[in-house]
Amino acid sequence: MTNPQSPSDAGASAGFSRAIRQHSGLFLAEGIVLCILGIAAIAVPVLAGLAATIFLGWLFLAAGLSGLYFTFREKGAPGFGWSLFSALLAIAAGAVLLWHPLKGLLTLTYVLIAFFIVDGAVTIFIAIAHRRELTGKWEWVLVNGVIDLILAGIIIAGLPGAFAWALGLLVGIDMLFGGAALVALAIDARRTAQ
Repeated sequence: MTNPQSPSDAGASAGFSRAIRQHSGLFLAEGIVLCILGIAAIAVPVLAGLAATIFLGWLFLAAGLSGLYFTFREKGAPGFGWSLFSALLAIAAGAVLLWHPLKGLLTLTYVLIAFFIVDGAVTIFIAIAHRRELTGKWEWVLVNGVIDLILAGIIIAGLPGAFAWALGLLVGIDMLFGGAALVALAIDARRTAQ
């Protein structure tokens, strides 16, 4: 038994399909870039994991410093203490990741497991929800979600030895499959537009 689409759902579906067709070149370019970055991360997983750790360290540090600046700029604002605590926590997290990127890799591996589980589930739900608009290619999006869940299982099964390779390798695989899904969507959108 199928549920009929409401007019707002049908409008959203048509808008989604139209957006993919109109911007298929951008989806294709993003997919190709993700595939290339994914292959590079798979080739050198430890380096990719360390690069991700250092990049996140700088992001936390920048976020903490800007938060600290704005917290002291608006001392009279409600929640000053919590804002100060949050900024200092971000600075500390960034400093730890930059000072000890290998130890940060351990923590980020746990975060990666959580990310793959949540991202996999959400991607599967998106694929199922948009299967009418993505006819012929929604399965690629579904496979991407299933791959995320499998990757989470691989990391969990490989602990504790997985810390050295997991972050770089599995992010690379995820980027490769995500890029392939975008390329498939873009090519299908171009075919249906012609």
